[in-house]
Amino acid sequence: MNFEAARQAFYEECEELLAAMESALLAVEASSGSARAEHLNAMFRAAHTIKGSAGLFDFGEVVAFTHLCESVLDRVREGEVPITPALIELLFDCRDRIELLVAAVRSGRPAEPAPSTEAGLRSYLGGPQPAAAKAVAVDSRSKVEIEAGGDHLVSSDHWHISLRFGPDVLRNGMDPISFIRYLATIGRIVYLTTLYDLLPEPDLMDPESCYLGFEIEFAAGPQVDKLTIESVFDFIRDDSKVRILPPHAHIAEYIRLIREMPEGTSRLGEILVRGGALTPGELDEVLGIQRDRAEAGEPQQLGTLLVEEQLAPPQAVAAALDKQREHAAQKTREHRVVRVDAGRLDALIDLVGELVIAGAAAQLSASQSGNGALIEAVASLGQLVERIRDEALGLRMVPVGEIFGRFPRVVRDAARELGKDIQLEMSGEETELDKSMVDRIADPLVHLVRNAMDHGIEPTERRRAAGKPDYGTVWLNAFHESGSVVIEVGDDGGGMERQRILRRAIERGLVAPDEVLSDQQILQLVFEPGFSTAETVTSLSGRGVGMDVVKRNIEALKGQIEIDSGEGEGTVIRLRMPLTLAIIDGFRVGVGGVSFVIPLDMVLECLDLPIEQAQADSHYLNLRGEVLPYLPLRTLFEIDGPPPGRPAVVVVQYGEQRAGLVVDRLEGELQAVIKPLGQLFRGVKGLGGSTILGSGAVALILDVPDLIQRAIRDERRRLAQGTARQSRRLAVREEREQ
Repeated sequence: MNFEAARQAFYEECEELLAAMESALLAVEASSGSARAEHLNAMFRAAHTIKGSAGLFDFGEVVAFTHLCESVLDRVREGEVPITPALIELLFDCRDRIELLVAAVRSGRPAEPAPSTEAGLRSYLGGPQPAAAKAVAVDSRSKVEIEAGGDHLVSSDHWHISLRFGPDVLRNGMDPISFIRYLATIGRIVYLTTLYDLLPEPDLMDPESCYLGFEIEFAAGPQVDKLTIESVFDFIRDDSKVRILPPHAHIAEYIRLIREMPEGTSRLGEILVRGGALTPGELDEVLGIQRDRAEAGEPQQLGTLLVEEQLAPPQAVAAALDKQREHAAQKTREHRVVRVDAGRLDALIDLVGELVIAGAAAQLSASQSGNGALIEAVASLGQLVERIRDEALGLRMVPVGEIFGRFPRVVRDAARELGKDIQLEMSGEETELDKSMVDRIADPLVHLVRNAMDHGIEPTERRRAAGKPDYGTVWLNAFHESGSVVIEVGDDGGGMERQRILRRAIERGLVAPDEVLSDQQILQLVFEPGFSTAETVTSLSGRGVGMDVVKRNIEALKGQIEIDSGEGEGTVIRLRMPLTLAIIDGFRVGVGGVSFVIPLDMVLECLDLPIEQAQADSHYLNLRGEVLPYLPLRTLFEIDGPPPGRPAVVVVQYGEQRAGLVVDRLEGELQAVIKPLGQLFRGVKGLGGSTILGSGAVALILDVPDLIQRAIRDERRRLAQGTARQSRRLAVREEREQ
């Protein structure tokens, strides 16, 4: 991976981690106890990972701020800082600040400073503190803390060295005291206790054996670490027991180093060595002990042995185990997800599209050749192409939950701003949608949700008077239906007042006073530019700006918007989106010399159009008791040529609406690669694209939702005209009779 690709991966990873931080923070706010602790850990890990990755690219400002944020989170995890509403608000600001800083480095522009956020963080770290707390801190520093840990003592300020010389030290020509003198050259021996517990009875004593031991309190000099101290005893390391316990300050430093360690090391011992809590010699020693015990049939975990043998502080071992688990989780994620540039997926799908077209051409040639073996081979190939197509298209599909994940924060912040108690419910997050559509549908959804909260949910007093719960509910739901993806934004608020909307539309000249509109047509008026019935303007909505943009964005994606609202019962807005934009299963029909393709999942059935019905003026059928409007495609697209003796009707459905399309002939199913319309056809209504057939000819893909709407609209107009003519005839007859 080149450097630029690595940077892109960092930005994408940051988006995921920031989303994880936000989810964790929302969970922290709503949980307690161990669950809250786990969510805090998740938030800490996300901040820590962002900091580590940012450091690789030298994004200093991101590193500095996330470090500050991480330090506060660490204190919260340790219980040193209580979780309060003010702290949660500050952490939300921190999450937003990190997002801003990452966006700034991505765009190459400097980020606006946020001194109040940084000052807020510092106040939890050592900035302005209450006087009492400061006094306690000073007192704790001046006190030399001693705590018991088994049979050894640890000073909070000094190293503690526990030294047991081997019996052959003297015999090997070593002077035990010389090691103590050498130790004094790299620091100061604060206290030394000589141990005689191994001395035998005088008559059993061997004058050439060493029975000495020392417990040493040692103040190390600057730059002296555990490895340096251990090197003092290199010559007796093999036959003596040396335990070096660090001061408390060093333990905290080990833990910090382990937590900040970049990914790449997964073994417990290596983590501790790299963090400075364990020396390589100590690691070899404990691994030897572990090996010996395993051979003796007493296997033991390395972490347990390290603590038991007092080779590493328990706190550092615990931190290293956390790091090991974090690394394992990261490896699992890496193995589960492979990041691929969206452009490469698009290129793959384009190639699959060409493969589909070439397969159709091969199938046609095989069919014309009459060679049975060839036809069978091409058919098998076609099945494989179809499977490759489905798999390739599936690569671009992502769960709608990717968008839904941002709404808990949106609802939380907007509810506070509006002073309303509103809960969010989500379902259908696993419903999949094309990635390109997911990116473009997010903003319209945010607008609809904020609008529902502002105008849909009533104030508490009105809800109580209406017998509703004090809290309002806004929900998001997604599901598949008739070859499309439906996303619902609903609320249990006051609903839309049709008469009020109509009155406002008449005032603005959008509707004539005597015009008769259906309920759906009245509700759709809210999507007119600048339309608003709001009495007051809030920071969220009310200016009539936004709903028209929502409609325009959805229609640009070939989607539709439906509204279902009952006064006092709430509102549901449904966004009906096509499942994919690349390759579809189609049903091919012909009119004259032109071929059309209808998306197969919108086809319900095919039937013959009776001759008398084809010659009638009305354009509707009685389909098993249901009135079915239909459109003759020959008339609609002005196609010349003699009409067929017996035309066919293809019954199509989109959402809850149905209509019939009258065609000359039915030509069967095919896979259609959607191509954009040429310049000549771009202004033609009822067409959604084009595709290339196996013969090399071009077929036009029908825009079924638009055609259904047109069929319904035309039939209503004919009914209205017929009613008007009937009324005029009655009026003339009455005049004559008078």
